[in-house]
Amino acid sequence: MANTTIFDYGAGNLLSLKTALEKTGLTTTIATTKEDLTQADAIALPGVGNFTASLEKLAPVKETIHTKATQGTPILGICLGLQLFFQTSQEGPGEGLALFKGEVKQLPATTVKVPHMGWNTLSIKKPTELLEGIAEDTYVYFVHSLYPDPKDPNIVATQTYYGQTFTSAIAQKNIYGTQFHPEKSGEAGIQILKNFAKIIVR
Repeated sequence: MANTTIFDYGAGNLLSLKTALEKTGLTTTIATTKEDLTQADAIALPGVGNFTASLEKLAPVKETIHTKATQGTPILGICLGLQLFFQTSQEGPGEGLALFKGEVKQLPATTVKVPHMGWNTLSIKKPTELLEGIAEDTYVYFVHSLYPDPKDPNIVATQTYYGQTFTSAIAQKNIYGTQFHPEKSGEAGIQILKNFAKIIVR
């Protein structure tokens, strides 16, 4: 069975993601070293946490993640994990993994309550294996104050409206990310994680 490695870079919510991935039939481990990532059939970068603080923990494995991405290893970023795919964040200094060009921006606290916490809908912008079986306007669960703003609109898989329209999922080759939390999103979230499992074992 494929081994999915959740990398622990000080973010919360590791155990709930591990449990949800295991429900799809995946063997899932939590790891902190470069060696663990090298052996992984797939990698998950979870939320919740701070962009700058997480970069310190990611620094020793940044090159390894880039190598695995280039090799075609499926990588899933969730919430902060998705934000770390980009170059910079308004949350704090430091350069992210820069797998994609773009900036992580603050939600407009002047017009809506921040953090954005609760259920909201997905507007599907492009078909992707990650969203197989997910209908337009499906509700998923969010807990965030920031969102990614990709330079390349072609990587945007879904958008969501909360004070403004923002990117809520991305997909490009073997790299996938959700601003929402699949592990907290009921049946829809489990379907998304099952889709990720299919991508790994195909």
